[in-house]
Amino acid sequence: MDGMHDLGGKQGFGRVVKAGHTDGFHDSWEVKINALSGKLVGKHFYNMDEYRHAIERMVPQHYISASYYERVFTAVATLCIEKGAITYEELREIAGEDIPLSLGSQPGRAQTDPLPDLRIGDWVRVKDEFFGGHIRMPGYVRGKTGQIVGQSPAYPFPDASAHGLQSAKQCTFDVRFDSRDLWGPDTEQNAVHVGLFHGYLEKVER
Repeated sequence: MDGMHDLGGKQGFGRVVKAGHTDGFHDSWEVKINALSGKLVGKHFYNMDEYRHAIERMVPQHYISASYYERVFTAVATLCIEKGAITYEELREIAGEDIPLSLGSQPGRAQTDPLPDLRIGDWVRVKDEFFGGHIRMPGYVRGKTGQIVGQSPAYPFPDASAHGLQSAKQCTFDVRFDSRDLWGPDTEQNAVHVGLFHGYLEKVER
């Protein structure tokens, strides 16, 4: 899905401004919610793809205005309610106020088509496809062509894993793009590397 969580390549947000500090946490509640989320992942209550999908399902206005750990809190609260660990009424009573949650999810998908034979050095095109469920394909590379320069071990396929579906694991390929191919000829020329799952790619001749 093209949610606010996928901010890469979007225009209009200005330059990235460094805050001038390196503290990981700024309040005790941030430490607690980070520890709680890690514990729930460790206990397999939810996985990292479900967690990422819960964040990307946030209402855009809420996502933009929230801090990093507010987004973590929203994901934890949403998943705990969706999985039946707590009701919204119980959460509201504990908090003493309304708690904004993420929007509902669209269906996921398993990989069913045969995967192309890909190797380091091959030229590939990112599939030009739209999908309502969770996906780890940045919108700004959709339909673009680049060259494979690296390969990772196999990981759970996120489009299925975020939705409780069974699908074979896939490796990700490090695909190198020319920034001008992504954002036009007036862009400063740079190499942009994106890790993309095998199922997102199709081989092209160059």
